[in-house]
Amino acid sequence: MKPKGMTLNRSQKQFWLGLAFASPYIVGFLLLTMLPFIQSFYFSFTEYDIFSKPKWVGFDNYIKIFQDDNFYKSLSNTFYMAFISVPISLVVSLLIALLLNLKVKGISIYRTIFYLPTVVPGIAMSILWLWVLNPDMGILNTLLRALHLPDPAWLTDPDFTKPSLILMGLFGTGGGALIYLAALQGIPKEFYEASSIDGAGWWAKLWYITLPALSPITLFTLIMGLIGAFQIFTEAFILAGGSLGGPDQSMLFYAVNLYHEAFTNLNMGYASALAWILFVIVVFITIVIFKTSLRWVYYGGE
Repeated sequence: MKPKGMTLNRSQKQFWLGLAFASPYIVGFLLLTMLPFIQSFYFSFTEYDIFSKPKWVGFDNYIKIFQDDNFYKSLSNTFYMAFISVPISLVVSLLIALLLNLKVKGISIYRTIFYLPTVVPGIAMSILWLWVLNPDMGILNTLLRALHLPDPAWLTDPDFTKPSLILMGLFGTGGGALIYLAALQGIPKEFYEASSIDGAGWWAKLWYITLPALSPITLFTLIMGLIGAFQIFTEAFILAGGSLGGPDQSMLFYAVNLYHEAFTNLNMGYASALAWILFVIVVFITIVIFKTSLRWVYYGGE
């Protein structure tokens, strides 16, 4: 609102008009993101169960976290998914993008087929994979038995539960492949033509042209993949049948443990402390990746 008696010039009018259009997002961000963010920080220092008034306990929740076996179990499971599943997904996404970048008949149909799984809701995808990974009637074990290969009990054997989730995650790598594909098509053809004149083979082109040109995309997908891996919940919760972590707690991931503390045990203060520990871990890993990216990420102007 302008002060009474004051005339606004053109730039000021544009500013206030832009602010008016952006106000729904700004208000939503402040009320639905920033306010809960600040409240969770306060609750992390309290004993709070939703129904009673928060009771200040200082650092007791944080001390309790490092004495909780579930915290270490969930953290190790989450690190497993973050540092094994994410690199595998990046490699598979890149390979799919390289295939989808080929000039063959009907390539647009193949691109659509590979991308479709990424638009399937997580719950529907998890239920589908419950059937696929069924040890007795699942299509995967049926195929393995037909090939006279071992048919593991994917979701009931603790040694195979996390590989099951990795396999399920690969089914949705079409989104990452699409990003890589867009980047591949943005690499100047002159680079490849010049390297061909110099006698470079396909491996040299991939190693010295394609991968460096894609390194900014790899940095982006790596960070987003790690953040997603640290928040894995839906798939693990459904594949575990709603139990806390499934067989031998092999699917007890950080977000599953946090959900259990918050909405099963109603330890909202403790769950808030868990959330802030996760926030610090993700920020630390992101900073480390950004620092190391100076050695392997190349931009167009460099």
